[in-house]
Amino acid sequence: MVTKAITATTVGINAFKIEAEVDVINSLPNMSIVGLPDSAVSEAKERVRSAIKNSGFSFPTGRVIVNLAPADIRKEGTNFDLPIAIGILKEEGIEIPENEKMAFLGELSLDGSLRKINGVLPLVTGLKENGIDTVFVPYENAKEAALAEGIHVFGAKDLREIVAHFADTPIKETKVDIHKYLEENAFVDYIHDFKEVKGQQKAKKALEIAAAGGHNVLMSGSPGSGKTMMAKCMASILPPLELKEALELTKIYSISGLLTPDEPLMTKRPYRSVHHTASPNGIIGGGTNPKPGEITLAHRGVLFLDEIVEFPRQVLEVLRQPLEDGEVVISRAKTTIKYPSSFILIGAMNPCPCGYLGDKEKPCTCSEIQIKRYQSRLSGPLLDRIDLIINVPRLSTEELVNIKTESEPSARIRERVIKARRIQAERYKDDGIFTNSELTPQLLKKYCNLDKDSQEILKQAAQVYQLSGRKYNRILKIARTIADLSGAKDIKKEHITQALQYRG
Repeated sequence: MVTKAITATTVGINAFKIEAEVDVINSLPNMSIVGLPDSAVSEAKERVRSAIKNSGFSFPTGRVIVNLAPADIRKEGTNFDLPIAIGILKEEGIEIPENEKMAFLGELSLDGSLRKINGVLPLVTGLKENGIDTVFVPYENAKEAALAEGIHVFGAKDLREIVAHFADTPIKETKVDIHKYLEENAFVDYIHDFKEVKGQQKAKKALEIAAAGGHNVLMSGSPGSGKTMMAKCMASILPPLELKEALELTKIYSISGLLTPDEPLMTKRPYRSVHHTASPNGIIGGGTNPKPGEITLAHRGVLFLDEIVEFPRQVLEVLRQPLEDGEVVISRAKTTIKYPSSFILIGAMNPCPCGYLGDKEKPCTCSEIQIKRYQSRLSGPLLDRIDLIINVPRLSTEELVNIKTESEPSARIRERVIKARRIQAERYKDDGIFTNSELTPQLLKKYCNLDKDSQEILKQAAQVYQLSGRKYNRILKIARTIADLSGAKDIKKEHITQALQYRG
């Protein structure tokens, strides 16, 4: 008789229901797994055999055949151990009910204990969408799995606990109040705060606009001007995650294996700082079954590229499509996967190779040709996708010493950012976007109407600076954010002129 146990596998952040079919035939003792398994799944037969025996159960003496259906989806990972073991135990007469709405996920140790696996939240969410209402997972994954509302989650420490659950010792169901958990952990203490940054009012205002509207920023200035410090402070002024954003981000970090049992839900926006030696695959994601890269790990948060011109041209150019579309498409011979990648890009660079072009105290030693070659490492198409381009001059010794007043703290800036984000959330509630940076050309016409004076200023700027269509739209988006921060319903002349000042 063929027995079945329901499980799932992930492709990207999407999950597919899988049936682990087990059959035992009279033949020489052997075990084989079919259904397009990878090496980790194929090795499950050794783990399952030892786990069953060391848990005190008998293992079939004939040939065990395991089929993971449907067979056209490649199976990766170790979460198939538990459903295979359950199917074998059913074949051996263990009383585990056949239930089409029950699923099993987990890796087995040789002693029968269950190990933590990656990607539990997307797996459980996918199973729920396929009609599953009960799932058994490793104990360390239980809180994460319980974030999927409307499904019963049981966290087990070993194989014996699951068998006992169906006999006479039920496992306690794991429940998590996701709304309460997110609310309690929404505001966290940040290491870096804008109150520690002296001066640089224009740069701080630019970063406030970026945080409020989700805009990309490029900061250019001499070494020691505070570019890196301000980028690190950026996370402290970002608004708390909405539930939908938190769940989406948690799926990404779950697949990447970056969640801990004590923190099953992502409650703050990510800040990812990438070194210039990173490869294109490290940035956009890669592998046979492509895993998330840095731009996906920075989703709904910040991606900081320090010394951006030192990154290889190939690495910088792969950012163009994700910056435009808010997602990255990774194509392989057998599959194409989409990962969300809506992030705020913050780049920092020196104005020239020596770093002191335009500095008040130290002269630049670079030739004009060296400066042009250095600055041209950022291509025009990439610069077109950056909204705010600002100069960050180094404070003189006198300015540094004489500034006595404490800078505005991040908490106060964050209040203005949250207020602006709420305005945008209400405005775009029927459009499927969160911030002004995501406005499409059609939505720009709908929400960025200009009066006659504003149109004239923007027309003159387009002629003088030879603005491309993309730059023109980005100025409108910045002006829309500036208007939101000031509480204005419509874009005015002063909002347009201020937006133009941040285009470098």
